[in-house]
Amino acid sequence: MERKIRVLIAKPGLDGHDRGAKVVARALRDAGMEVVYTGLHQTAEMIIEAAIQEDVDVVGLSLLSGAHMTLFIDVARLMQEKGLGDVLIVGGGIVPEGDIPKLKKEGIKGVFGPGTHCDVIVDFIKKNVKR
Repeated sequence: MERKIRVLIAKPGLDGHDRGAKVVARALRDAGMEVVYTGLHQTAEMIIEAAIQEDVDVVGLSLLSGAHMTLFIDVARLMQEKGLGDVLIVGGGIVPEGDIPKLKKEGIKGVFGPGTHCDVIVDFIKKNVKR
């Protein structure tokens, strides 16, 4: 039996809106993935520590506050520093189209905005996760 894909869903920074993160977490779980949700107000260090402890394949970041260019990139860089370069990083929330190429250059492999169908996120993870 193949091991399930393990996903960490995290809310970096001071953003207090987590409905979207919870919807995505449930959709991933319903798709057969194991999901760990960190809760609100996580630092990059807290997210990386949780990713290491939970031995995840994917880190999903959710942010609506507009600080994605700082917080998403902080998490991606710290993941590289801690030897988690093989862990897929995706992000979601309010991200202007012009910022997406910059985020991808920094290692955020997928960026999903409001209204993205959960099946799109599930399929992206299944196709891009390194096992």
